[in-house]
Amino acid sequence: MAKRHQEHQRLNEILKDFVSDNNLQKGLDKVAVRDVWEKVMGPAITKYTQNIKLERNTLFVQLTSSVLREELSYGKEKIITNLNEELGKELIKKLVLR
Repeated sequence: MAKRHQEHQRLNEILKDFVSDNNLQKGLDKVAVRDVWEKVMGPAITKYTQNIKLERNTLFVQLTSSVLREELSYGKEKIITNLNEELGKELIKKLVLR
């Protein structure tokens, strides 16, 4: 049997290449934002979160509590900063609470 010549690459490098070659980063970012929202905001707020959607640099969050929506609206900049910090990049520039 003939031996194949293979380059040794790290798995994370192969995955990064695969993601960039197939333009999957936007989809992965959308999933990551949902996970980060739950982690940063905690279970109490996540319980009232109905839908999370990332479009371009805007995060749309639909909440079931108008009181919570009002409270969170006062800290939008802090929420954006915390989410971007957890994501490791500046992905969110605007937060819209519905």
